[in-house]
Amino acid sequence: MLLVLGCANRGMGPQGGPKDTTPPKVLKETPSNGTLNYSGDGKLEIVFDEYLQLDDVSKNVLISPPQQHAPEVKAIGKKVTIAFDESFQDSTTYTIDFGNAICDFHEKNPLKGYTLSFSTCDWIDSLEVSGYLVNASDLNPASGVIIGIQRNLDDSAFSTLPFTRVARTDETGYFNIKNIAIGTYRLYALNDVSRDYLYQPGEALAFYDSLVTPTAHIETHYDTLWIDSIQVDSLTMDTLPLRLVDTIHTHTYTYFEPSDVVLWYFQEDKQRVYFKRCYREQANKFWLQFSAPMDTMPTIRSLAPSMVDSTKSDSAWVDWMDYALIQHSTHYDTITVWLTDSVAIGQDSIFFEMTYLKSDSLYNLQPQTDTIRAIYRAPRISEKARAKMNSTKSQVFVEVKSNAKSSFDIYQPLILTFATPVDSMWTDSLLLYQKVDTVLQPLSFTLVPNDSVNMSFRIDYPWKAEQKYQLQIDSAVFKDVYGNVNKETKFEWKIRSLEEYSSLTIKLTHWDAAARLQLLDEKETVIKELPALPDGTVFKYLAPKAYYVRLYIDWNGDEKWTPGDWLTKRQPEPVYYFPSKMTLRANWDFEEEFDHLALPQLDGKPQELLKDISTTKK
Repeated sequence: MLLVLGCANRGMGPQGGPKDTTPPKVLKETPSNGTLNYSGDGKLEIVFDEYLQLDDVSKNVLISPPQQHAPEVKAIGKKVTIAFDESFQDSTTYTIDFGNAICDFHEKNPLKGYTLSFSTCDWIDSLEVSGYLVNASDLNPASGVIIGIQRNLDDSAFSTLPFTRVARTDETGYFNIKNIAIGTYRLYALNDVSRDYLYQPGEALAFYDSLVTPTAHIETHYDTLWIDSIQVDSLTMDTLPLRLVDTIHTHTYTYFEPSDVVLWYFQEDKQRVYFKRCYREQANKFWLQFSAPMDTMPTIRSLAPSMVDSTKSDSAWVDWMDYALIQHSTHYDTITVWLTDSVAIGQDSIFFEMTYLKSDSLYNLQPQTDTIRAIYRAPRISEKARAKMNSTKSQVFVEVKSNAKSSFDIYQPLILTFATPVDSMWTDSLLLYQKVDTVLQPLSFTLVPNDSVNMSFRIDYPWKAEQKYQLQIDSAVFKDVYGNVNKETKFEWKIRSLEEYSSLTIKLTHWDAAARLQLLDEKETVIKELPALPDGTVFKYLAPKAYYVRLYIDWNGDEKWTPGDWLTKRQPEPVYYFPSKMTLRANWDFEEEFDHLALPQLDGKPQELLKDISTTKK
C-alpha cells in the first residue's frame, strides 16, 4: 500500500519554487562607480551575486568617450570583465552603459540601466542631455540609434571626428547622454553602420539646429503629507512651529537641461547609383537594371562585334538599334530593350555601349561609360523535340487583358494591357457601349497610350453610377511589333452605386498653402493625397472603412514629402497627424476640422499607429 501511494503522488514532491524574475545584483566594482584619478591598466571587473551571461554586447554596451577599438567585454562565472585596448585620456570621465547586456544565466533576466563611471582626474563630469529621436516621416520612435555630442562646433567634425560622448535610444526613442563636461556642443543622431562614430554618406541621421549648453540646477521639495492642516508652502523653516519641524521631510533633486530635445531622424534622399546587371532570358529582349532611380535616361550606342573583339566578324551583323524599342520605368532604374529585327533576335550576343550618371564615393553623379554584352543562351532540346515543336507550332495571337470586373469604381479608367509592344491598331473596330436595358448605346472615347512602347492603354470616361458598359474588340484590331494580331474579344463591367461610397472633407483651422493631406489606411499606406484647400479638401469615392489623416508641409513644392539634407542643413518637412481614427459609413459625407497646431507635434499621432522603427531590426 505504501509503495502504491508513493507512486501515485509523484506530483506532490518539490516543484522548484517560483520562477526567478530578479536580475543580477552588483556586489563589487573595480574600480568603484565614481572613482576619481583612476590610473589602472585598463582592465575592469564587476562581481555579481549569481552566474551571468551577456546578450549581444556589440548592440547593448556603449562606452563614452567612444573607443576606436572596442574593449573586450566577457562574462566568466559571476564576473564581467572589460579590457580596454586604448590608453585612457587625461581629465576625462569614462562611462560604460551596459544597456540590457548583463543577464542572469538561467532565466536571462536583464539588469537594465546599469552604468559604471570613473574619472582620470579629481572630478567626474556630471551634466546630462536627454530627449527623443523620432522618425521624421511618420513620427514613430527610432530605437537602437547612436546619439552623440560633438565638442568641435565645425560642421565638418560630424564626418571627421568621433563623437565626444554618446548614448543609444531605447524602444521609445528616448536618449540620455550622461557625464558631460561643462561646455557647448553640437548634437546629432547617427545610424552608425560603419561603427566609427563618424557620419558617412548614406547613413540615416538627425541634427539639432541649435547649439546645446548643458546645465543643472538643484531644487528642494518639502514633504507635507503628515501636516495636511498646515499650509507649509507659505512658511519658512524659521517660522514653522517647533512641533512641526520634526515631521517635515525634505527631498533634494538635481534637474538637468536640456531634457526635452526632439531630433528628427531621416534617410537622405540620396542613393548610390550604379549599373547592376544586364540579363537576356528571351531572345527578343533584354533588361538593364540600376541600383536606384535616376533623373535621366542612359544613352545606348550599339557596337559591331569587331569593335569589342577584333577576332569577330561583322558580316552577319545589323545595327539592332535601328529597330529596337526601349521601354523604361518611371525613373529609369529598369530599362527593357525590345529587339524587333529577326537577324538581331537570332544573334547570341548583342554588344553596346551605355553612358549614364554613376555615384562617386561622395554621392556626386559622374558620367560613366560601360561596354556591355547581352547574351542569350537558348535552352538545349533534342532534335526530335525540336521537330515535334515545329510541327505543332500554331499561330501566336496577341492577348488583350483589362482591369474590367463586374463591380467597377466610378473614378477608375479602363486599362488594356499587352504582353508585347503594339505596332499598330485600328480603333474604328474598337467599340465602347453603355448598356441601357438590353440596348447597346455607342459612346465616343479616346484610347490613350499608358507607357512608352504601347504595351498599355487607358480609356478615361465619365462613367455613370450603376450603369453597365461593354468594350468590343474585333479581331486584328491590334498588331504587335512581331506581326501577331489579337482575337475577337469583349469586356463587360458595371459601375458601383454612389451609395456604396463615403466622402471625407478635411478643413484646416490654420490653413497653409504648402500643406498636403494624406489619407491613410490602418497600415499607414497612403490611399490618396491632395493639397490642402482654403475651403476644405474633399476625398471622394471612399470605401466605407477606417482611415487616418496625415499632413505635411511641402516646403519645396514638389508634391511629395522630402527628407532632410545634411549638406545644405535642411531639416525634413514637418509632419502632423489628425489625433484620432475616422470610421466612415456608406452613403455618408463626413466633415472634420483639423487643427494641426493644437497639440504638440509628437502628441498628435494616434497611439495605435505608433511603432518602433529600430535600426537593429532592418
